[in-house]
Amino acid sequence: MNKLDNQTTQTPPERAEFFELHNGEKARLPFSETEYANRLSRLRAMMADENISGVLLTSMHNIAYYSGFLYCSFGRPYGCVVTHDRCVTISANIDLSQPWRRSVGDNFIYTDWKRDNYWRTVKHVLKHDGGGDGHKLTLGIEEDFMTIQARAKLDDFVPMAKAMDISAAVMRLRMIKSAEEIALIKGGARVADIGGAAVRDAIGTGVREIDVAMAGRDAMELAIAAAYPDSELRDNWVWFQSGINTDGAHNPVTCRRLQRGDILSLNTFPMISGYYTALERTLFLGEVDDASLAIWQANVAAHELGLGLIKPGAKCSEICEQINAHFSELDLLQYRTFGYGHSFGVLSHYYGREAGLELREDIDTVLAPGMVVSIEPMLTIPQNLAGAGGYREHDILVVTEQGAENITGFPYGAEHNIVG
Repeated sequence: MNKLDNQTTQTPPERAEFFELHNGEKARLPFSETEYANRLSRLRAMMADENISGVLLTSMHNIAYYSGFLYCSFGRPYGCVVTHDRCVTISANIDLSQPWRRSVGDNFIYTDWKRDNYWRTVKHVLKHDGGGDGHKLTLGIEEDFMTIQARAKLDDFVPMAKAMDISAAVMRLRMIKSAEEIALIKGGARVADIGGAAVRDAIGTGVREIDVAMAGRDAMELAIAAAYPDSELRDNWVWFQSGINTDGAHNPVTCRRLQRGDILSLNTFPMISGYYTALERTLFLGEVDDASLAIWQANVAAHELGLGLIKPGAKCSEICEQINAHFSELDLLQYRTFGYGHSFGVLSHYYGREAGLELREDIDTVLAPGMVVSIEPMLTIPQNLAGAGGYREHDILVVTEQGAENITGFPYGAEHNIVG
């Protein structure tokens, strides 16, 4: 790839607004060069169809998807400029050359000697690769991942014919997974099962939630280190909840000590190179009362119904309606807490949701081979009612030409998950 103005250097220039620095060698990325080339080719085809000169990606998920680099912001802006010729990440000087090593293309480092050097760098890259004169430039941006302040800065620093929101279009491009992506997601599901087994083994009367969670996290990180030694290990976590803490799917871990008869929520979340996977299960400690067992079995039945509905040609909203009907017949629909599943890929608890592929009433996306979705019904019964607590099961499925492949192996239901 060509350099911009021969600005590549082996030492940071004194008081520069931006510079290039290739410190070390390129790292092995999560996917092959061919995979990234294919992703960029599809993005550029969309750009050509819309007469877009360049794209400024600002979200963690899209920068990682197209370049391989997953940034850590700490309040600083990051970007990836994609033109018809190049893919250039833009990162803060505090990271030095790690973004270059971890990206498939070029990288520019901006400094903090002067306010708005990030935007000067964006302007520089677009001036050279994005069409030259500002009045000729049509720029694709992520309106869902750009603050009002950042949008104003863009207008100040990058004169252009117009800016076009491409957030929905690039989301749709990510919804069909490649063979390499599916292989990584399957690896993540396997690691989630390993974490689940460690969590299950750590459960006992008097044990704290945090101690159980740490056992699961440690097991997953060891498994990731063994299977993916070239990856950056970051952001793997476990939410293990007990008793009233199970009422929300995303309730943080506490120091509550487990008691016999507790309802428990096992949630393991490996994050391999920005790709989140999940295992979620309901368990009980020692025993389960009749009211709780009835709710649990109703949720398991909804889970199994959903598993059977995932196939090519199925519409997300219609899947949701069928599971709703199941809960309605049991007078439990009012206790449903969220949709019945979502897409997987470049995803985390703080970035990357593919909102167009969720199993909800307002999503009419039709499932197709290569999509990866979860089935995860949840009922929460308030504390003043029999069977109180949150009940949740979660499996990940890869949509195939014939149906769907369930890549989650950890067992569910009362037969397996009354423990201790």
